[in-house]
Amino acid sequence: MFDALSSKFGGILESLTRKGTLSEEDVGIAMREIRVALLEADVSLSVVKEFIEVVGQKAIGQDVVKSITPGQMVIKIVHDQLVEMLGSEDAEINFRASPPVPILIVGLQGAGKTTTAGKLALRLTKHDGKKVLLAGLDVVRPAAQEQLEILGSQAGVLSLKPVFGEQPIGIAKRAMETARKEGYDAVILDTAGRLSIDQELMAEVSEIRKSVTPVETLLVADALSGQDAVNTAREFNEKVGITGIVLTRVDGDSRGGAALSMRAVTGCPIKLIGVGEKLDALEPFQAERVAGRILGMGDVVGLVEKAADAIDHKEAEKAAKRALRGQFTLEDLGDQLSQVRKMGDVQGLLGMLPGVGKIKKQMAHANIDDKTIVHQEAIILSMTIKERQNPKILNAKRRIRIANGSGTTVQEVNRLLKQHKQIAQMMKKMGKTGKNGISASLPPMPGMPGIPGSFPSVK
Repeated sequence: MFDALSSKFGGILESLTRKGTLSEEDVGIAMREIRVALLEADVSLSVVKEFIEVVGQKAIGQDVVKSITPGQMVIKIVHDQLVEMLGSEDAEINFRASPPVPILIVGLQGAGKTTTAGKLALRLTKHDGKKVLLAGLDVVRPAAQEQLEILGSQAGVLSLKPVFGEQPIGIAKRAMETARKEGYDAVILDTAGRLSIDQELMAEVSEIRKSVTPVETLLVADALSGQDAVNTAREFNEKVGITGIVLTRVDGDSRGGAALSMRAVTGCPIKLIGVGEKLDALEPFQAERVAGRILGMGDVVGLVEKAADAIDHKEAEKAAKRALRGQFTLEDLGDQLSQVRKMGDVQGLLGMLPGVGKIKKQMAHANIDDKTIVHQEAIILSMTIKERQNPKILNAKRRIRIANGSGTTVQEVNRLLKQHKQIAQMMKKMGKTGKNGISASLPPMPGMPGIPGSFPSVK
């Protein structure tokens, strides 16, 4: 997300930092370029106008003119205004009510409401320790309730059993009554959608809302629909009333206009974002981190949080100690590759590293993607235990067998063995110089030179 915008912002602001002093003309040129970049990212025109006006006024103020580093001051102003635009407070799911807390999921058909309901149930159970009940109120779309039941089963969350002929309001009331009797903390109510906003949809959602008085009414909107998503959010907020927004398919949206416009247009916070198809691919939306990523500052905190969820720290520490003693095997490398895959999309992870935008060309040549990691895992799994523990015995004949067994080429096998050797040597050297700690136990980031525990770039 925000790849295109981040790239353009990076170029504009870097040109400012190269100048020792900034004139009003310099700031004016930069503001015009930022305006174009935001409009190309599909940000609402009214939001762009306000953003440029506020940043422009602050950027030509006395504090910037007299600053030792005026370029850096402008970057800070842009960063702070981005945070303000996105919502400066961290918007969490509201549980300040007597349990069971009703959470109503609304939105248009195809935005990902049912999947989001399953993802949210998993998140509330896993991260917040809540006992959650799912209830499908969609009696229009075929098998919608069955789909929710399957997602609930995958998340380890119970779903309310459907009753033939029962209508949405009746389902909602039965769900709340069941939750009260059985001691649930929250009930997620998944409503029906339509292909477009109509009176029937709004009337149904309004009636459900009156009957259960939800603490949260979350609008699920598709980030890829850009300004249509913003208009949908405005309509739902005016006619039904929403407390927050969940943006889906954020991983496929390189522009980010919907996210940048929604808060300003509706006044409602973006609370969560869907960053993939997996059930655990739902993250809290935090403006400070998003602004940092747009400006190429990365999101190291987010990266560490992903690592904390995916990595078995005891095993990682053991592997790190072995590596620092010069005992880093291909089995260790295979384990680390598996951990990287658990953390999510590789390109998304790399985007969380500071300054990555400046080396995008090198990254493109290095062919860093999920497919590469899958191939490398397949190569290691095609080896015998003896070969993984002692790569020196891998002669030409064995390498051909491994390539055939993994569906790769001998060149790919050779490349992986070279990468393993370089990592092992680097880790051993770190051990001799006394460097250790958590950086040594983090999984490698393929193709990123100069990062402890990462693959050196090999072509």
